Amino acid sequence: MKLTATVTNPRRHVTKNSGGTFDLEALRGQIARLQQSTTEKNFWDDQTEAQKILKQISRQEKELQMWEDLTALHDEVEIHLELAQEEDVAVVSEEAHEAMGRYLSALDYAEVLHLLSDPDDEKDALLTIHPGAGGTESQDWAEMLQRMYLRWIERHGYQFQILDFQPGEEAGIKDVTIEVKGERAYGYLKAEAGVHRLVRISPFDANARRHTSFASVFIYPAGEDDLEIEINEKDLRIDTYRSSGAGGQHVNKTDSAVRITHLPTGIVAQCQNERSQMKNKATAIKILKARLYDLRRQEQDAERQKLEDTKKDVAWGSQIRSYVFQPYTMVKDHRTLEETGNIQAVMDGDIDRFIRAYLLQNASPSSGDNTAMSATSKV
Repeated sequence: MKLTATVTNPRRHVTKNSGGTFDLEALRGQIARLQQSTTEKNFWDDQTEAQKILKQISRQEKELQMWEDLTALHDEVEIHLELAQEEDVAVVSEEAHEAMGRYLSALDYAEVLHLLSDPDDEKDALLTIHPGAGGTESQDWAEMLQRMYLRWIERHGYQFQILDFQPGEEAGIKDVTIEVKGERAYGYLKAEAGVHRLVRISPFDANARRHTSFASVFIYPAGEDDLEIEINEKDLRIDTYRSSGAGGQHVNKTDSAVRITHLPTGIVAQCQNERSQMKNKATAIKILKARLYDLRRQEQDAERQKLEDTKKDVAWGSQIRSYVFQPYTMVKDHRTLEETGNIQAVMDGDIDRFIRAYLLQNASPSSGDNTAMSATSKV
């Protein structure tokens, strides 16, 4: 087995999406200054700001550790290559190939991480799934997508909370909104916004015919408590109704569910998961703020068109990804042409390959290579 590689040492600098660079020593300096600020007497006077600083320290420490680990892996690969050149061997050891594999994996992670340069990429996310036309078929597909994303959340060690859930009449779900908490949750999940198409033999068809179903996925950066979104009470229509989900006798006796309509934009947010109408209203306001914030982002940057791109008809020709169970198995992303035949792994939450391909495709042309790397391997 022959292996040749050219690597650029990541020790000295890091190339960012904007095309600029910063020295790792500067990053260490930023961390030190932030850590110093936590020792000041009035640090906890503003707890919201204090929590932000602590999160920033944690994020930067993990980034620094990532680059230090990448440097160590680079050095390990370089040593193996130098030994191979000195000994003039045609076959490189298995250890060298394993080291190269670890380095490439770390490099892939660093590459994706630095594609997430938008300030909102660091936020938590609100994920909403809504079935398309087709009744039970599409509602069942929406529930399958919910399971897929919950498995992905578990894989990444994120936390989640189901803010609103409306079950289907026979099976599946009519609508669900999930808050996903974790580092860069929105940055990763934004790749999933759009229409998802399913092709399978329907379990609800007595004649076992093949059906096509659609469901739309919306992703919003989760609103923080200090989010600069002002909502005028006069612009809101607040409706209360009885919950349709689980909840026993309470569901049938109280109008605890809340639906809020923002009249100027027509945006609707609702919640029925809590027994308290007050808690449901607070959650609905949180969802509304996130959607209004996302709408403002689009108005400030028309090139993104995030919400408009996902507001296509949930039907033929608008899907971003297809999941085919019969007559063959394949998952294909129509934006990047990334595909795999292992559909079961995908439905179990293995969707990182699609997220990475999307982020790479939508990277700024000026970003350049984060770390130069070329390798070929021949058996």
